[in-house]
Amino acid sequence: MPSELKTKLNGQDTLEFLDSIEDLQKKADSIKLLMLIEEWTKLKPEMWGKDIIGYGRLSFKYANGKESEWMKLGLSPRKQNITVYIMSGFSGFEDLLSKLGPHKLGKSCLYIKNLSDIDINILKQIVNKSITELDKNGMLGNY
Repeated sequence: MPSELKTKLNGQDTLEFLDSIEDLQKKADSIKLLMLIEEWTKLKPEMWGKDIIGYGRLSFKYANGKESEWMKLGLSPRKQNITVYIMSGFSGFEDLLSKLGPHKLGKSCLYIKNLSDIDINILKQIVNKSITELDKNGMLGNY
């Protein structure tokens, strides 16, 4: 049986969280991204766990049939990079990613050093494509 998710909605204020970031450039980039993603997606940001800002909610199902809730998209200013959680994954995003600018990828993580290094319009397309795919499929998937 899967363990309970540790990262949950907590009601913390997103701007208060971002204001606690010591790296001034990362703080400024994160606040800008917070507002841009809300504008692009029309989804309100919510704190998930101690350091992830999530947008929207969706459900997913474990193999045993239990359902849980997760964010459609996430943002977290990490020590090394700003991480944008693209919950749809990156299959079919190759063309957009090739135009984004310097970044690294994880399974559903897009790592960005500075906003000034990337094409914001391409990031907007990636974010919106991911949300559209998740909305079309209705759920994150099975785990």
